[in-house]
Amino acid sequence: MTKSNSYDSSERRPSKHKSIHVYEHDLPEQVLQSGIRLNRGVALDTEATGLKSTDRLCLVQLNFGDGVAHLIRIHRVAQPAPNLCHLLERKDVEKLMHYARFDMGILYRTLKVLPVSVYCTKIASRFARTYTERHGLKALCRELLGIEISKNEQSSYWGAVQLTEAQKHYAACDVMYLHELRGLLDEILEQEGRQTLVQAVYQFLPYRVMLDIAGFTEDVFSHMIPRPFE
Repeated sequence: MTKSNSYDSSERRPSKHKSIHVYEHDLPEQVLQSGIRLNRGVALDTEATGLKSTDRLCLVQLNFGDGVAHLIRIHRVAQPAPNLCHLLERKDVEKLMHYARFDMGILYRTLKVLPVSVYCTKIASRFARTYTERHGLKALCRELLGIEISKNEQSSYWGAVQLTEAQKHYAACDVMYLHELRGLLDEILEQEGRQTLVQAVYQFLPYRVMLDIAGFTEDVFSHMIPRPFE
C-alpha cells in the first residue's frame, strides 16, 4: 500500500530519553507543576504483576513530552498519591496511552481515580491503519517512526524491591514515543475524515472501563453473548 508523504516516517531515527527518574508512591509537586507548564499533555503507561487489570499495579510511567521519564513505584500496600491523582483528574492535561482500557482500569482499581481527557494510540491506530491488524506499540514505532523497541522486559517481575536498569529503560521507552505517534496518527485520521468518530470512542472509553470493572468484559453490543455453562 502506498502511504502519503505527510506521515511516512521511514527515515526517522529514535531520540534517546534524556534521563530517567524513579520516585516512591507519588510524583513530586515540583515535577508535576513543571510538567503541566510544558502544556504538551502527558504520556502515561503502567506495569503490573501480570497482564490483567486485576493484577497488582507496580509502576506508573510518565513523560511530559520533554524526553524525561518519571517512574513512580507503587508498593504492595498502596500509599496516598495526591499529586498523581490530581494529574489524572485534570481535564486540561491530555493523557496519552497505548491500550488505555487496561491502564485506566488498573489505575482506578488501585487509586480510585479514573483518568480523564484520554488519547489512546491503540484505538487511533485501529481507525487510522485499517490496512493491518498489527496495532501494538512495537509495530507502530517500527512503521511510523522507523525504530525498533524491545518488549523483552514486559513479562518481568515489576514488584521487585529494586528495578533493574533493563526494566527502567523498558518502562521509559513505553512513554517516550507516544507524543510523536499521536501527531502522526492524527494526520492520517484527519486525512481520512475519521477524527469525529475516534473522539466519540474516547468519550465512551471511561464507560467501557467501568463495564470491565463491573464484570461485563464481553461486548455488550454483540447480538449473541456467550453464556457460561450451567
